Amino acid sequence: MRIIIGFHAIEEILKRKYPGAELYLHKKSHKRNEQLEKLALAQQTVVRAVSEKELDSLSEGRNHRGAALLVPGGKTIPKSLDFKAFLETGKKADNALVVALDGVTDPQNLGAVMRSADLFSIDLLLLPERRSAQVNQTVLKVSSGAAEYVPYTIVPNLVRSLELLKEQGFWVFGADMNGEDISSVNMTGKTVIVLGAEGKGLSRLVLETCDRVVSIPTTGHIDSLNISVAAGIVMYEIQRQQKGV
Repeated sequence: MRIIIGFHAIEEILKRKYPGAELYLHKKSHKRNEQLEKLALAQQTVVRAVSEKELDSLSEGRNHRGAALLVPGGKTIPKSLDFKAFLETGKKADNALVVALDGVTDPQNLGAVMRSADLFSIDLLLLPERRSAQVNQTVLKVSSGAAEYVPYTIVPNLVRSLELLKEQGFWVFGADMNGEDISSVNMTGKTVIVLGAEGKGLSRLVLETCDRVVSIPTTGHIDSLNISVAAGIVMYEIQRQQKGV
């Protein structure tokens, strides 16, 4: 069984109506959890009233705020896609957008990036096997349930994966503070945008693999944006260009 906590994460999963799921609520929990109970009952999901001690045990010490959702282990939440399968289908999409993360190890940041990735309907999130946060319960909670909808894949070698995407007609853009103004670069068509961790940026090999390097123009005093903020801005700009706005 998988234990899901966080109001938005539980809400999104309940909407998907997972067979065998069970919602556990503390009798004196937050009023907002009444919405979860109504949604669960409407979806014919079992609701169980439990003590705070029982919830503490279920959530393994995490801040459950009076609610936890148990989902059968047969359902993988969320699902990782096969990269080779994406290469076969993604190459047919004229405006496919892939977001790749290089060295982003904080699950909080990954969850926030996935939230933006869902809002902008990206086609794939590319995560390296090493030196990277992986999708877990923290990510699911921070993403407010968006991780349920974002297609992602884990690859053993990020550089090689970027090269394979280039072979399928994708243009690979790296995000770096020393790059060209993103608004002046044509990012329509099949696009990959690679973002690195705040402060560290992209690794040398990844930078060398990129076709072009772009930046977000800023006028403040600090020298870099948080990765999740930068990801949202970049995804918006690419989508704006692709729609011809």
